[in-house]
Amino acid sequence: MMPIAAPIHDAAELTRFIEAEYHQRHRVQLPRLVEMADRVETVHAGSEGLPAGLSAILRRMLEDMDGHMMKEEMILFPAMRAGGGPGIGAPIAVMRADHDDHGREIDEIRLLTGNLSAPAGACGTWRALYAGLAEFVDDLTEHMRLENEVLFPQFEGK
Repeated sequence: MMPIAAPIHDAAELTRFIEAEYHQRHRVQLPRLVEMADRVETVHAGSEGLPAGLSAILRRMLEDMDGHMMKEEMILFPAMRAGGGPGIGAPIAVMRADHDDHGREIDEIRLLTGNLSAPAGACGTWRALYAGLAEFVDDLTEHMRLENEVLFPQFEGK
């Protein structure tokens, strides 16, 4: 999927864009991916190439990201829309640390799934799971890039 053109020169609009384009998408993607991973791990237990533990990683990400996105929507993004100000660097640092954690989780997913390559003869659900994971990983990577490289630097040091 091609990255969507983000309003990078207007921080308030960029926060709204991130909420609409990425937060909402992740809230749809992750529960579906957890469900598919559970099904694949249950049906194909013991199969070669099985991504055992994937559903646990995705479940943890679902919980962690839900809290992360709520903090952005309820605290950080409204503060940014109001122009930032003293003390905004602390919550940004927390968000950056969360992003580092998400990056490590993406690495875990890639390792567990052979870089999102379903084994020969994988069922439709297994293939759909990996296709959905590829889309999620791409979306999350771009989401974090926009925040880390475009949005947060506009407020750090204030």
